[in-house]
Amino acid sequence: MRRRSLLALPLATGPALAQTTETYEAAEQSILAGRMPAPTGITIEMPTLSENGNSVDIAIRVESPSTRADHVTAIHVLAEKNPIPRVASFTLGPRSGRAEVATRIRLATTQTILVLAETSRGQVHRAAREVIVILGACVDGG
Repeated sequence: MRRRSLLALPLATGPALAQTTETYEAAEQSILAGRMPAPTGITIEMPTLSENGNSVDIAIRVESPSTRADHVTAIHVLAEKNPIPRVASFTLGPRSGRAEVATRIRLATTQTILVLAETSRGQVHRAAREVIVILGACVDGG
């Protein structure tokens, strides 16, 4: 497929379109699916103060035995005050080794970042971190 053809495709269709109208609370409840999260097991490394919300480094580590029977299956990152709260989701398997991910995210303003980690045993772990953003990003809705 040529680049121009790819760029002409619609950006959001089907489930992705529904995600744009989802609230922070709805996103969290959708991931939890009625499960009570454990407040331990997740380490979030990110700056407490970010000069520019366009690119904020985040690294997440989840304590897990990483065996076939007990491993992290997904890590979700939610941003409380972003126009689209689901910032990132990572799918992991037993062969992933350590349950660690790192990326850069955009933040609209000072807010709380929530990380939810799902395990193969149906458990969910939860951790949050507040980040002060001096110059926000994605304030125009995207």
